Formats: sequence, structure tokens, C-alpha cells
Amino acid sequence: MTLQALVEKKVKEARAAARPLARLGSDVKNRALRLMAERLETGKDRLEEANLKDLSRARDRGLSEAMIDRLRLNDARIGAMATGLREVAELPDPVGEVMRMWKRPNNLQIGKVRVPIGVIGIIYESRPNVTADAASLCLKAGNAVVLRGGSEAIHSNGAIAHILAEAAQEAGVPEGALQFIDQTDRDAVMHLLKMDRHVDLIIPRGGEGLIRTVCENSTIPVIKHDKGVCHTYIDRDADEQMAVRIAMNAKCQRPGVCNAMETLLIHEAAAETLLPELGRRLVTAGVQIRGCPKTRKLIAESVDATETDWHTEYNDLILNVRVVASLLEAMAHINQYGSQHSEAIVTRDYERARQFLAEVDASAVYVNASTRFTDGYEFGFGAEIGISTNRLHARGPMGLEELTSYKFIILGDGQIRE
Repeated sequence: MTLQALVEKKVKEARAAARPLARLGSDVKNRALRLMAERLETGKDRLEEANLKDLSRARDRGLSEAMIDRLRLNDARIGAMATGLREVAELPDPVGEVMRMWKRPNNLQIGKVRVPIGVIGIIYESRPNVTADAASLCLKAGNAVVLRGGSEAIHSNGAIAHILAEAAQEAGVPEGALQFIDQTDRDAVMHLLKMDRHVDLIIPRGGEGLIRTVCENSTIPVIKHDKGVCHTYIDRDADEQMAVRIAMNAKCQRPGVCNAMETLLIHEAAAETLLPELGRRLVTAGVQIRGCPKTRKLIAESVDATETDWHTEYNDLILNVRVVASLLEAMAHINQYGSQHSEAIVTRDYERARQFLAEVDASAVYVNASTRFTDGYEFGFGAEIGISTNRLHARGPMGLEELTSYKFIILGDGQIRE
């Protein structure tokens, strides 16, 4: 069988499962999710064995420690995947929700009702937990899913997908509703992106190169985030202890993820007292600092930041720092270099906080909190399918509601149009 035929077979099987899946009751879907969680836990030895193959290959390829961390599965992360599945089972089922109902002057009743999208293709890199997150959310929202993970996690993803699909089918989910493309050949992605007769939506999760490739080649609608160039702005009257705590968390807690801070902006009135100490703490934590000329004077260990640096998502312990003269200058920098993902201000001034919320263009805008909270779990969604920086259909962490569409239902008693 050719690679194209293999991909087409999987998407056709997903399409065949999509219609009965859309009619599936919440009780069956929730039972499936709980069984999927249980099987992940009982199969953890198998998952960790598969993961070791991916980690060994990643080291051989010279991937950074931050990227290797994204690949790693251990008891805690397998437990977190299982917890996520159970949390999704506890969430309200969006399918069939009446979003709005109204009556026209001719007594026609019109309703707007949530329905599944159909078949969703997920193309992703690195983190194996995406396999469980995507499968759980798509299933609960009544969608069949075709998963294609990156070659760097092929063994981990394949093991997770096999366990989940087997458990779901055992619980009553239609066979074929959860598909995994176990081919590392990049042409598999290209074939998937052209199958608009069978797939309704593509969601890519990964680096800038993957996102660009998907958008340029897909004949299927795409929901994406380009990259996570996230900023934290420390205002002139910020609480210093709070500012340091937030900045350290946003950069260092887990630098290899899309909601980690890549650029720190700080008002010049706060920089001279705050930046030397914050710089020492960042350097001690292993952060390489690339700064503007004013930053270079205040942090001896910093190096010059280039124009390219301000645009860069590092996914590593590297941070850009710029001293600005005003809130307006900070917002101008964010709107020029940001990727519309997550942006934060640390301030005690209510009006400047309101202005930042109103004028910064991003899917998530924070006051006095770390950008690391842009995450489906942290927003109470149970899990997420990704962070969308699109403006249409979905924006920010995508949970169950964002994986549905809607239809109109019209109830009459014999009305005809005159």
C-alpha cells in the first residue's frame, strides 16, 4: 500500500465513524474517557519503554535539554494525562447545547445548537501528552480525530494512541474514531493536508516551520498559532517582589513551551533598582540575557540583542530584555514583535492595567500574573487542543466548545413565506 493510500484509508475510516460518534450519548463518551485513563495508568511500563526509544534518539540527534524535556514521559506525566482524561469526562458535554433560542413575528422558533465539527486532523511535534489531550477533547466534542505526531516522539505517540483507541472502542466508541498515522515520512502530512473531502479541520501544534508548511499546503481550513513570542512588562510602580516572582516563573519554570516569556520589558524608572537583582537571579538560573544598550549597562553578563532576537521564540533559557520609557513604548514593542499569544503587565496602577488590557492585541492578556497560565488545564477546560492565535472561530486555549460548530433548528406550525 502506498503512503497516500494508507493516509486515505485512515481518514476514510475516521469519516465513517464520525456520524455515529456525533450521535453518541454523554454516558458512553464519559465511560470511554475513564477507561482510556485507566488503561494509560496500567500501561505505564509500556509507555515508558516506548518513550526511552524516543529520548535515546533525541540525544543522538543533539536536541537541546529543553526539547528533550518536552518529549519525556514519566509516572507523573502519565498520571497527568490520565487525570486530564478524567477531567474531560467530568466536563459538560457541549454537543446539543442550545446556544440561543428566539421567536420571530410569524411564530417561527429558531434555535442555534452546538454540533461536532466532524473529522479533525491534528499535526503536532514533541510533547506526547498532546496525543491524549487531542483524543479526549475530540471524542467528548463528538469528533473523529486523525493524529499525526512528530518523528521525534513516534514510539511514545504510537503507544499512547494504540492504548486509547483500544479502550475507546471497548467502551462503545465507533471503530475508527481515533486514528494515528504511524509514518514518519513528511509526505504523510502533505497527503493529509489535501484530503478535504474527508477532513473538516486541521490543527497544527509545533514550531514556526511546521505551522507555515501546514498553512501553505492545506486545502482544509486551519486553526493555528504561529509561535509564542510572549512578553512581560514591568511598569514603573510595580511591586518589586511580585515582578521578580512573575518574571522568574514566566521564563524559568518551563522554558520549552509556547507560553514562556521570551522578552522582558521594564520601565526605566524601575530598571535601575530592579534589573540588576533580577538579572543576577536569571543568570544564576542559567538564563542567557540579550539586552538593549540600557540593559547592557545594568546586567554585566548580558549581550547585545539583535533585531532578529526580538522576533524569536527560543523555547530555551534565553531572554531578551529591553528598558522602555513608557507604557506606550512597551505596548508598541509588543504589538510590533509579539505573536498575539500571551502578554502580561505587572503594575499597581489600575488605569494603566485597563489600558494594557484594552490595547494589547493577544489571545490572552494578563495583569499581575505569569503568562505560563495560558493553558487549557489552568483555564479549567480539562485539557486543550492548542493555543489559537486566529481571530476566526477560536482564539486562545481551545477546549470543548472550540471543537464544535453549530446549526440552526427552526420549529414551525405550518408557516410559509409570503
